[in-house]
Amino acid sequence: MNHRFLGRSGLKVSEISYGNWITHGSQIDDDTALACVHAALDAGITTFDTADVYANTRAEEVLGRALAGQRREGLEICTKVYWPTGPGPNDRGLSRKHIMESIDGSLRRLRTGYVDLYQAHRYDHQTPLEETMQAFADVVRHGKALYIGVSEWTAEQIRAAHALARELGIQLVSNQPQYSLLWRVIEGEVVPTCRELGIGQIVWSPIAQGVLTGKYLPGQPPPEQSRATDEVGGGFVRRFLRDDVLERVQQLRPVAQDCGLTMAQLAVAWVLANDNVASAIVGATRPEQLRENVAASGVTLEPEVLARIDEIVAPVVVDDPAITAEFTPKERP
Repeated sequence: MNHRFLGRSGLKVSEISYGNWITHGSQIDDDTALACVHAALDAGITTFDTADVYANTRAEEVLGRALAGQRREGLEICTKVYWPTGPGPNDRGLSRKHIMESIDGSLRRLRTGYVDLYQAHRYDHQTPLEETMQAFADVVRHGKALYIGVSEWTAEQIRAAHALARELGIQLVSNQPQYSLLWRVIEGEVVPTCRELGIGQIVWSPIAQGVLTGKYLPGQPPPEQSRATDEVGGGFVRRFLRDDVLERVQQLRPVAQDCGLTMAQLAVAWVLANDNVASAIVGATRPEQLRENVAASGVTLEPEVLARIDEIVAPVVVDDPAITAEFTPKERP
């Protein structure tokens, strides 16, 4: 497993991160979750990503139990705050009250004294950014988080937060966006801005919710118990389940074969070819899925391979910056 610096910080993260959105506390039982985490550790993954909202906080609890007994200094544990974690009006968003209470809840569930990276899960249009960043600064100064990141923020929002972070003396080091060879929204504005500011990407859905494994076939219903049939994750994957997209994905199969890779490995290696990407988050419902995906670490795709991929998928690539708004609600749920 290779490691990369997260932006211009001194923090190194594994090229492949393990994420437990949808899976832990929801899609798989705790014993399977434990087996997947141990498979990740055995494969050299050191970076683990979760969020307080996943499975109504249960995902953090499961991950905390799975990592118990591991050498804490050898791990990078990342979590997030923003989405509702309770019924009250202050159980959501990026207010000082919610951030200060949420970090304590996350640390308790994760069974750790600090997280390496604490991330704003979305941008909060109803809380002053100054209030949010001051609260994050206090979380860092209290030793509860080492670094700060954001998720699905626009280039303009990232630039404003970075400026405030510098004034407050803390390090905003990462953004966590959706990114895959089918979904390239960040390439136009977010990536150039982050390169300029020294911010790295920890990307989610590098396999496009499983679409880039090739298991979804044009003209056929989704396989049973696949992500497309999941109540929570199905909404994200269904946007790709068009015959024109699925036909293009099938054309990637010989490209992967020529490279000696599986379809999933090709997809992850493509994401890691972007020098602003520090890590690609993969999830798993079975340990063997992890063992397959981690083989993408260290793979170099030659320029002609990248050009061949683009030639195949260019007509179905999503790269409109306006689509970022889909992940940044103007009003809280």
